[in-house]
Amino acid sequence: MTEKIATREAYGKALVELGRENSDVVVLDADLAKSTKTINFYKEFPERFFDMGIAEQNMMGTAAGLAAAGKIPFASSFAVFATGRVYDQLRNSISYPALNVKIGASHAGITVGEDGASHQALEDIALMRVLPNMTVFVPADGPSTVAAVKAAAEINGPVYIRLGRSKVPVLHGDDMVFTPGKAIKLRAGKDVTIIACGIMVAKALEAAGELEKEGITASVLDMHTVKPLDVGAVIQAAKETGAVVTAEEHSIIGGLGSAVAELLGETVPVPLMRVGIPDVFGESGKPDELVEKYGLTASHVVSAVKEVLNRKG
Repeated sequence: MTEKIATREAYGKALVELGRENSDVVVLDADLAKSTKTINFYKEFPERFFDMGIAEQNMMGTAAGLAAAGKIPFASSFAVFATGRVYDQLRNSISYPALNVKIGASHAGITVGEDGASHQALEDIALMRVLPNMTVFVPADGPSTVAAVKAAAEINGPVYIRLGRSKVPVLHGDDMVFTPGKAIKLRAGKDVTIIACGIMVAKALEAAGELEKEGITASVLDMHTVKPLDVGAVIQAAKETGAVVTAEEHSIIGGLGSAVAELLGETVPVPLMRVGIPDVFGESGKPDELVEKYGLTASHVVSAVKEVLNRKG
């Protein structure tokens, strides 16, 4: 059975490792330390942990001040609060002056489950990728989350790290090479390319396996960095396979699918399908049920591939 771990769990682990390596790393949370797993950092480095209470805007402003003073702050909350509730602070206090703040946004996407639409951030990637100076990471599993956190600490500027509540399959080894802005090819194929991020990377691999049984070979790219997008990898994939499917646990508006569509529309126009949440809010339900209802399964990716192949001719 494939090992599974939630990316929020890996985030908590990575912060502790980073804290041991760099005394300038500090962590802020908005009364959700147990859920975001920043509590692990608090237990080891209580003097470098700040619980800001249910005051996310103040937390981001404080993080900006700590960054201006030379610290490397990781500000954590649920994605819906770490983006929408604090957007003015993210824009004017962090992105505009390009301050060295890292946003650890947990509980993103539909797989938050029973918490419902008010807590399911389906638009956060769109909000973050439009901000100048902002880097956007959407790791697919535990090892890539650990690598993303450490990579974020090395970047001099704001970084958004999108994390999930539910456990996901481990796809990478602990020795994986995580290079910001560079996709990882997990599978090679000649008929179509599936470009995925977050929980959809595992589903893309599953879909590729099903397609192979029908004689269709699919390349699979783990696009762990949505911004800056790996332009070279996307263009090369489009030229090599002539058809592209994107897959993300996010609205099809403004996220990975939009980023790829914008690029290909200007460079290599090929048949493209975007697998993601349609233009709707989510609802309360079990994660697996919501994933099925909103079209985020391997079978939905397979259907999208067959559609682009029909258009490819």
